[in-house]
Amino acid sequence: MTIVFVAIAVLGVQYLTTEVIGNDTVVGTSMNPTLAPDDKVITLRHKKITRNAIVVLDAPDEPGSYYIKRVVGLPGETVEVKDEKLYIDGKQVAQPYLNDAFMRQAVKAWQTTHDTVGQGVSFTDNFKLKEKVPAGHYFVLGDDRRVSHDSRDFGFVKKSAIRGVVALRYWPLNHMKFF
Repeated sequence: MTIVFVAIAVLGVQYLTTEVIGNDTVVGTSMNPTLAPDDKVITLRHKKITRNAIVVLDAPDEPGSYYIKRVVGLPGETVEVKDEKLYIDGKQVAQPYLNDAFMRQAVKAWQTTHDTVGQGVSFTDNFKLKEKVPAGHYFVLGDDRRVSHDSRDFGFVKKSAIRGVVALRYWPLNHMKFF
């Protein structure tokens, strides 16, 4: 009976961690200031994907790796950034996860490391998609736009490539947060 109980428990945990929840570690700085390197997050595999959700996705240009990014564009939408403002279908959309202090600091750090101090560098370079986000796809960006490798580089992300929606940062404990 004990063997049967242990087998059921092991299979139950395996099912939960492959089909219901995920456990990932943030690598890199592209989601600063929201998530930092080595933060640990729990994702929900079947949670609805909405604008501003943070998702873990299979890296489309690096097999076997994953990225953590923020969903900005949903299927059927046009996406544009102009003068640091995000526009969806021509209407400005708030980006409450960004703050001016961080944006100024990120631009200053970029200018210092790329020897562009004194030159006009923005936090998010202006861009406008030539096409709408296709059905079954998303447009994702990192929160630190100066360093993020995201949909501006690798294009739209298939829904099937999204491993889960971040629901909780549980590590470090003093920064625990539900999303």
